[in-house]
Amino acid sequence: MRKTLAVLYTVLALGANPALAEDPAALREGDMKKLALHEAPVALPEAALVTLDDAPASLAEYRGKWVVLNFWATWCAPCRAEMPSLDRLQAALPDLAVVPVATGRNEPAAITRFYEEAGIANLPVLRDPKSGLSRQMGIMALPVTVILNPEGQEVARLIGDAEWDSASAQAVLSALMAGP
Repeated sequence: MRKTLAVLYTVLALGANPALAEDPAALREGDMKKLALHEAPVALPEAALVTLDDAPASLAEYRGKWVVLNFWATWCAPCRAEMPSLDRLQAALPDLAVVPVATGRNEPAAITRFYEEAGIANLPVLRDPKSGLSRQMGIMALPVTVILNPEGQEVARLIGDAEWDSASAQAVLSALMAGP
């Protein structure tokens, strides 16, 4: 009995040790179970994006930071539903760059109106009006969220909407940012 308790104590102690529990895959709960972690990073294609006022923009501006890259559209109900959680995630993890990209036909006025109505205050506005980036990345439906490492490579992908400010999402992202 004493030996069994010692083994049980050891297992529980190891499981409770934060240094040993930093495996992002092990932290996935709820919506984060949909997050597919890649075995090896995937290079991102180069694509021209634009800001709300049609100024050129690039994901290269975010190199050196972990990025939560969210493909969305103003007409997509699940996209609209998850956007406030992305905004709260950005506020909760300021060392992370949460970057929504409006894909396809999204009128700048409609984006501005949606940001105002939803109270989105912490997120930039990038547009992929001809769906060049989303097409090259194989985005077939919306929303899709891709996690990029500081080198700008895709390390994970979640298809569908999620509560990005959930404890599980924050734990997974924090573990990724902390590295191996």
